[in-house]
Amino acid sequence: MQFQNLLTFARELDQQDPLRIYRDAFHFPVVNHRPVIYFTGNSLGLQPKRTKAFVDEIMTDWKDLAVEGHFYAGKPWWDYHEQLAKPLASVVGANPEEITVMNTLTVNLHLMMVSFYRPDANRNKILVEEKAFPSDQYMINSQVKFHGLDPASAIVELRKRPGEHHWRTADILAKIEEVGEELALVLIGGVNYYNGQVFDMEKITKTARDKGAIVGWDLAHAVGNVALDLHRWGVDFAAWCSYKYMNSGPGNASGVFVHERHLGKTDIPRFEGWWGTKKESRFLMKPEFEPIDTADAWQLSNAPVLALAPYLASLELFEEVGMEALIKKRRLITDYLEFIIQEVGREVKGNFEIITPEDRGCQLSVLLHGEGRSLFDYLMKEGVIVDWREPNVIRLAPAPFYCSFEDMYRFGQILKAGIESKSL
Repeated sequence: MQFQNLLTFARELDQQDPLRIYRDAFHFPVVNHRPVIYFTGNSLGLQPKRTKAFVDEIMTDWKDLAVEGHFYAGKPWWDYHEQLAKPLASVVGANPEEITVMNTLTVNLHLMMVSFYRPDANRNKILVEEKAFPSDQYMINSQVKFHGLDPASAIVELRKRPGEHHWRTADILAKIEEVGEELALVLIGGVNYYNGQVFDMEKITKTARDKGAIVGWDLAHAVGNVALDLHRWGVDFAAWCSYKYMNSGPGNASGVFVHERHLGKTDIPRFEGWWGTKKESRFLMKPEFEPIDTADAWQLSNAPVLALAPYLASLELFEEVGMEALIKKRRLITDYLEFIIQEVGREVKGNFEIITPEDRGCQLSVLLHGEGRSLFDYLMKEGVIVDWREPNVIRLAPAPFYCSFEDMYRFGQILKAGIESKSL
């Protein structure tokens, strides 16, 4: 498609957009008496308008039924989390029994490592990307030290080539071959939070598993954003937060995938709790743990239904639209945003470098050579909600559910004005 940096063109794209009706399904903050241009769905998604009804339903059941709501609410609380498995399975490419929702992301990654990082004298190394999200770094370091190992030798970092902003798949596969029989676990962010790169999860998973390693993925920036096929790829486990592209609310519950080959086993190392035991015998209060034959075996406590309600509300939207339609719009609107940035750069002779490679999801990370935080502050003051990362990168995530093509055009005009105002 031949893009144009024109308001009429952007509005024409919006008219042709089959998802345009969903923009009105979300609440937007207002700055300067108009809805913001929201580019931080990769940090916290907007609130769906239907969310309140899902939460209110639980509040009403709690008021009217009290403890009986566990079994007699319209959506009984004791297995409320199970309602999320089927729609999430469609989003991540899994079987419903491979999905559970519980805790928060880092907690779940710790729980997964209890089961799947079992180092010995010969096989104990973990492969991670350099400068992973800090929470992942802290979590992996602590797990390695918990096993009495030295992070400096047990953790192998995947480094980018000098002067490059993204990783090359060939380099990753070569590093897997190099570590070889010493590799116990690969644990990488499926989409890098900083540069927006989508890793070739299928190739990396196959190569590592062929070497006898376990493969896990942190999908915080991937779920609801890019195409996933976890079951077919043979991924051992994955976990993700739900408050970014999945719009479930700040700090909300985390999803977990465990491949079916690990399900139904009584001898797998696992931190266990009451809600992971079989439903049929749970209330018999037996001393023996009998794991459910699904990923729910990793559940510890009864579900926090007030937290899960917003997630269920958002998943209803995902079921209506489907990942294929979301990905189709995501590609087009991200390409249009890239075009707009490049056009503005030419018009104001700005030195913008998009460091996100073509293997990307719903994010462009823009290195602002010669520009400082004052430009970010200007954008925010003008109602463009973006994310700043040191030293001078802004991250832009045009989420397809609620961002419009007109937003992309308007952003370009505001960006241009912000740069020009500095030269007056």
